[in-house]
Amino acid sequence: MTHRLLAGLASAALTLIAANSSAQSLDAAEVHRRALVLDGHVDVLLPSTPARYYLPNGGSRADLDHLTRGGVDAVILSLAVGPGPRDAAGVAAARAEVEAKLARTRALAAENPDRVGIAFSADDVVRLVDEGKVAVLIGFQNARSIGGDLSRVDALYRDGVRVFAFNHAGHNDWSDSSRPGEGPVAEHGGLSPIGREAVGRLNDLGILIDVSQLSSDALAQTLALTRVPVAATHSNARALVDNTRNLSDAELDAIKANGGVVQLTPFNSYLVVPDAATRVRIAEVRVRFGLPATFISPNEGYGTLPAEPQQAFLDALAPLLPRATVSDYVDHIDHVARRIGRDHVGIGTDFDHGAGIVGFDSAAEAGNVTAELLRRGYSPAEVEAVWSGNFLRVLRAAEAARVN
Repeated sequence: MTHRLLAGLASAALTLIAANSSAQSLDAAEVHRRALVLDGHVDVLLPSTPARYYLPNGGSRADLDHLTRGGVDAVILSLAVGPGPRDAAGVAAARAEVEAKLARTRALAAENPDRVGIAFSADDVVRLVDEGKVAVLIGFQNARSIGGDLSRVDALYRDGVRVFAFNHAGHNDWSDSSRPGEGPVAEHGGLSPIGREAVGRLNDLGILIDVSQLSSDALAQTLALTRVPVAATHSNARALVDNTRNLSDAELDAIKANGGVVQLTPFNSYLVVPDAATRVRIAEVRVRFGLPATFISPNEGYGTLPAEPQQAFLDALAPLLPRATVSDYVDHIDHVARRIGRDHVGIGTDFDHGAGIVGFDSAAEAGNVTAELLRRGYSPAEVEAVWSGNFLRVLRAAEAARVN
């Protein structure tokens, strides 16, 4: 009997549980245990990764121990790089980072063959979970690491990449970013010519396009060009927090029209805003590092700093930022669900790249999100759809578009 069938049989039984507090707690634990729980975006830590991205004890928020403790069945590990030089040396350094992260991802499965498997499709995810393993899909973020070489998309597919995001902070040769830094607001007016060509190639390969971090114009152009639904693997609602990394209601509507999914991230600065006194302290730090005192997002423009001051700035900023709660986080899930429907919502944490809130600071606390969704009236079937069903639907749609 498959994992998904067990979840379906359990849903009817769970509705009979009494509505007292202890029963509700049991209900949440059972729903979470029976659901296929998938995290749509996690970074890969390296020895060179700045310490602020690690837990205080030096560990990962999404290592195998935390995933197991939190009942997380599947995860997309992203071969991501941040902003940086786009010359030959910069591309080579970024590519080396991607290769190191790919090696770490493969090693996770090779060193834990009874507990972890690499998935190359939605069906692989379900199969591996049914076998009692954590399913790992490989994602990719920021084409800065492949320069202007479209053929690298095919190479990434051969390496196992099944989810592809064009950029991060700062524009690259493929697309404009929602966080342009201190450079021009737009370099390409959305997608560049190679970016436009890449949409078709990604569709042809069956790779799911991740639209998180695209500028509004680049997002609109991607949606106009793609033949299949997309995912925004780690974004939040701009109607609640005015941050360019968050999606406006119009952008949410466009993703719904495309048939896509928006996966929300427990990233503090995209969920809550600093109060007036905190903004003053943040402005002082910004000025100290040569950035404008005025800002929408506290880290706005950090990508324009040289590498060493960039990291020092982010380290100085981190303690000042307010921390969100699971309730704040599910407020954003609720907003997106009310706007475009519960069948277009998902979860992508961005753990190990700065995400982590009170009550959901690592994969080990994933069950708290399930409990809050149930408390707000989501059914067990809807909870599983949010955790994995909606994402697996769009991944299957991308796979179905593959032509070679």
